[in-house]
Amino acid sequence: MKLLSLNCWAGRLFPSIRDYILSENADVICLQEVLRSDTTEAEWVTYRDGHLEYQQRANLFEDMRDVLPDHDAFFCTSMRGQLGADTGPIWAEFGLATFVHRRLPVLGHAMDFIHDQYRHDGWGPHPRPRNAHVFKIHDPQTGDPTTIAHLHGLRGEDGKHDTPERLAQAHALVGLINRLWRPNEKLIVCGDFNLLPESVTFDMFNSLGLTDLVTAGAFTGTRTSYYTKPERFADYILVNRQIDVSRFEVIREPEVSDHCPLLLEFT
Repeated sequence: MKLLSLNCWAGRLFPSIRDYILSENADVICLQEVLRSDTTEAEWVTYRDGHLEYQQRANLFEDMRDVLPDHDAFFCTSMRGQLGADTGPIWAEFGLATFVHRRLPVLGHAMDFIHDQYRHDGWGPHPRPRNAHVFKIHDPQTGDPTTIAHLHGLRGEDGKHDTPERLAQAHALVGLINRLWRPNEKLIVCGDFNLLPESVTFDMFNSLGLTDLVTAGAFTGTRTSYYTKPERFADYILVNRQIDVSRFEVIREPEVSDHCPLLLEFT
């Protein structure tokens, strides 16, 4: 089975990101920073936050669902705000997107907020709401269930160090995982954690028997040349001992975001 995790950077490098995702032909695709809007047919919208201003893909979720017809698609919104379009301001949802190949039955879902609650009336200040999507799939080849947790962790204005909010986020995520996962079953946690490798969050994951493949593989970071800040870690995939890893890579080329795709093949 192949799993791909990627922070999409809101589709700023679309269609390169679309072409790359299609080329990997992954069974499970976990995407962060995904937009969906039912108020515009525009392909591109403008995001503004202080001095930042850049283009985003207005309906990245629909774009990817259209090109992945063999996958079941799930969108998990965390907030709703306004973006600029040629026709004027539009409203859009922001969140996680999960795609699971239809050959893999989905046995259960648990989606909830791990920081704050749904914000429907604008993006607002950081730290903004964060949710996570936990789902259990059945592998017809092995007959085993696998629980996968997918998140986009808190972004702060002062870096990626530990904070009380991030510790509470970790506790909430573990609680969400335990709604579906049972000991001795396969477990994977992936996404853009927005954390440094020394975070105490990983101590909590260790209590679930999880090992981080990024630091265990001595990778030097998960950011691309599009990211200019010195901190090079943000994205992780963790697995428990029931997962037999046949391949794990931090993909350096092509660069389709300011984050590197993380690719896991396992049984």
